[in-house]
Amino acid sequence: MDNHKPLLPTSSHAAPNPCTRKDLLLVVCGFLLLSSLVAFGGYRASNVPHAHVSSPSSNHEQEQRSPTSVPSQKWYPVSRGVSSGVSEKSSSVLLAGEGGASEAFPWDNSMLSWQRTSFHFQPEKNWMNGPMYYKGWYHFFYQYNPNGAVWGDIVWGHAVSRDMIHWLHLPLAMVADQWYDMQGVWTGSATILPNGEIIMLYTGSTNESVQVQNLAYPADPSDPLLVDWIKHPGNPVLVPPPGIGAKDFRDPTTAWLTSQGKWRITIGSKLNKTGIALVYDTEDFKTYELKKGLLRAVPGTGMWECVDFFPVSRKNEKGLNTSINGAEVKHVMKVSLDDDRHDYYTIGTYDESKVLFTPDDVKNDVGVGLRYDYGLFYASKTFYDQNKDRRILWGWIGESDSEYADVAKGWASVQSIPRTVKLDKKTGSNLLQWPVAEVESLRLRSDEFKNLKAKPGSVVSADIETATQLDVVAEFEIDTESLEKTAQSKEEFTCSTSGGAAQRGALGPFGLLVLADEGLSEYTPVYFYVIKGSNGNLKTSFCSDQSRSSQANDVRKQIFGSVVPVLKGEKFSLRILVDHSVVESFAQGGRTCVTSRVYPTKAIYGAARLFLFNNATEATVTASLKVWQMNSAFIRPFPFHPDQKI
Repeated sequence: MDNHKPLLPTSSHAAPNPCTRKDLLLVVCGFLLLSSLVAFGGYRASNVPHAHVSSPSSNHEQEQRSPTSVPSQKWYPVSRGVSSGVSEKSSSVLLAGEGGASEAFPWDNSMLSWQRTSFHFQPEKNWMNGPMYYKGWYHFFYQYNPNGAVWGDIVWGHAVSRDMIHWLHLPLAMVADQWYDMQGVWTGSATILPNGEIIMLYTGSTNESVQVQNLAYPADPSDPLLVDWIKHPGNPVLVPPPGIGAKDFRDPTTAWLTSQGKWRITIGSKLNKTGIALVYDTEDFKTYELKKGLLRAVPGTGMWECVDFFPVSRKNEKGLNTSINGAEVKHVMKVSLDDDRHDYYTIGTYDESKVLFTPDDVKNDVGVGLRYDYGLFYASKTFYDQNKDRRILWGWIGESDSEYADVAKGWASVQSIPRTVKLDKKTGSNLLQWPVAEVESLRLRSDEFKNLKAKPGSVVSADIETATQLDVVAEFEIDTESLEKTAQSKEEFTCSTSGGAAQRGALGPFGLLVLADEGLSEYTPVYFYVIKGSNGNLKTSFCSDQSRSSQANDVRKQIFGSVVPVLKGEKFSLRILVDHSVVESFAQGGRTCVTSRVYPTKAIYGAARLFLFNNATEATVTASLKVWQMNSAFIRPFPFHPDQKI
């Protein structure tokens, strides 16, 4: 084996030497989805010059930063949650100094302004944490604090869209004004009945902090905007049953119709440390029958939040109405775990008569196996889009900076780009998630690079315009000779416990560096790591490494990712959506997804770059990629004035 100089030395503390270059929501299941450093230790740029790949000439100008800086101060990693029982869902304790305090990074207004996304949904200000299609509009109801950029005072915000990309803010849909939701209007789901009637069930926290389920419905069903809502005078319609804690009963699902003509819902809870899904039947959504047994229970998983339960087709690509069942259908059960703030799913079989869901693979049971996303993605919810026969998934993307920075910038958290969800017909054991086609309407000019050769230990610059808002599609191939010569290995690799993109193997890592500056003092690698196992088969991991993403000291820098199935004849493929501080990554058509929050201090505005890298020790990688600059979506107040156009 050749003795290659490491591409990413782990002990480099010298300032990078810039190379010349051609001019060229803490969530409460926020989805009312109305239907519902380690690693990369530092490039020593002076030792590892990077090549340039030119695209059609373009210009990028560094925007002038505001001389105004946010005053530095001591900050304490405090909880964004409340003591009333709602899960914390904060960005967890960051790197704190003695006594729990740390000096906040001196963010200036220009840095903080750059972090706000341009095509992901977020409120105009403050803290947020679901959608339905009705009379030509997609509706999104979300948990929102109108009074600050931290958790508290939770009400329902409301926005509408024709395409789930451009959004119009409407007045608040529901506020905490009754004894049964005085401590917060929490997660809910909507059910559209066959006659078009809308039923909304939501969790309220009472004046005594008891979690109860409430009913609401539109004041005017003929209004396509559904501006006004009425709370049922008989609320609450469900209270915690015997044996269930007052603070362990939340997040009703969209209802599905049984063969007996009744509507069925499930609600998350726990018994000691066993996560459970309770099941209720109803005919009128006002009175309920608690069914014997549990839809599913998994010991050791703790409180289940935001339970979701829906069918996927085994035969075709279309989404299915939530009530569909039968031999050509598999069911997906998903839970959000309060204990670790991740969303887990499993695929299996639903027995209506036994009120029982059984996973196909118990080793990958809900709460212990597969996840929707291996990064920052929580409290997700799907809904059936009857307009286009597809199932749509949205997730909440929290922050991993300090609460102090959130208060300084005046907002916190965003929603993911809506994703279509369907069964992976090739593996039969995975879901495929992919950004909705509508996001492609934001694509502007593109640059295409074909058959780029990246030798072991190399970095190649993709000379494009500024890399702050991108849609990137890429494919990679490892040269056959390297695959054949590489010895079999018993190496065990896990993204989160590895050395990140600095950990070198014979066949990886290789991928892209996003939100990188010219001198590579900041960069976020999204990459594949391949191992040739003892049986000669390849095992592939897909990772995102934030360990060198920012020079700020008050952000959490993790390494995310997991194994991704790469089948015979498939190339290594990925898609990355870069939208300022949000990076959503999809491998192998969406079998494995990773979402990251990135807070660079230098790789912002016109200084953001994109690189191809290969840090393998033996393999040469051939890459082809197409990169689109992305336009901004409009997200603004609804123009109620009759003369205004929408």
